[in-house]
Amino acid sequence: MSRSSTGGKIFSGALIVLSLLLAAILLLHRFIPNRWFNLGSLIETFLPWFGLAVPLLLILAAIRRRPLAILCALLPGLVWFQMYAGLIPDKHGGEGDFRIVAHNVNANNTDTEGTAATLLAAEPDVIVLVELTEDQRYAWADLLDDQYEYSVSYGTVALWSTHPVVDSYEVDLDLGWARAFRAAVEIDGEPVAVYVAHLLSVRVNTEGFTSVQRNETARLLGEALADERLDRVVLAGDLNGTSQDRALAPITYQLHSAQADAGKGFGFTWPADTPMARIDQVLYRGLEATGSDVLDATASDHRPVMADFAFD
Repeated sequence: MSRSSTGGKIFSGALIVLSLLLAAILLLHRFIPNRWFNLGSLIETFLPWFGLAVPLLLILAAIRRRPLAILCALLPGLVWFQMYAGLIPDKHGGEGDFRIVAHNVNANNTDTEGTAATLLAAEPDVIVLVELTEDQRYAWADLLDDQYEYSVSYGTVALWSTHPVVDSYEVDLDLGWARAFRAAVEIDGEPVAVYVAHLLSVRVNTEGFTSVQRNETARLLGEALADERLDRVVLAGDLNGTSQDRALAPITYQLHSAQADAGKGFGFTWPADTPMARIDQVLYRGLEATGSDVLDATASDHRPVMADFAFD
């Protein structure tokens, strides 16, 4: 047997193994343990991007002209398509009864007027802002208070609304400062519990995907959502995690994603210049999502998100 023939078989075998491994990662990502560097959550954060390996595997398999390698390379593509095909079509269903815009404005953002112009152009009924400094909060109040009669803020998170805010309270994330609250907004006589949250950030470093504190804030927020007595609930803000990250399960198992149900595409929001993950969310229950979009980039490192809802 020639060296080239042996090398070709080894190469084809490697393609088959890589294809099957990729399919297993996509299909069985929930079973990838977090005990080593939080590997499972890290993979789930960027899981859609694993699909980029499929065309490369197919091209290499086609070059080798090995039918088995080609079939194996198709397998992760089919799994990826089954997982994400539903996100690709435009599912906007027309106007709703109210619109929410949410944005992590970034504590270092000095262009408050420009950022506000982008959000106001969407004509939202409710504006949710997170990562606000005290100075920024005053600046936003100057820009929004005339148009948005009702507002509430706790720590670094805030909400402005054209509809009455009948009550609000902080959601304690056990951090020592406020990063989440719940407000009851009465929209056309219908009460909606609007939760605003900015969960702790995660870090990717020599210790891996460090997210213990973020995971704890997700658990506490999930408990607050589970105790909510109103049927109609919206959660908006920066959750510092994608809806597929298992660590956000205490939240995502209770709520639907407006982007998945009424948007188009993945709706990536971070980083703003070249978005690779959707960590800014609008989640809901007890309503009908009729639209979801990602707005143009502002001076923040996150992109704003928008969702329309109707009373069902």
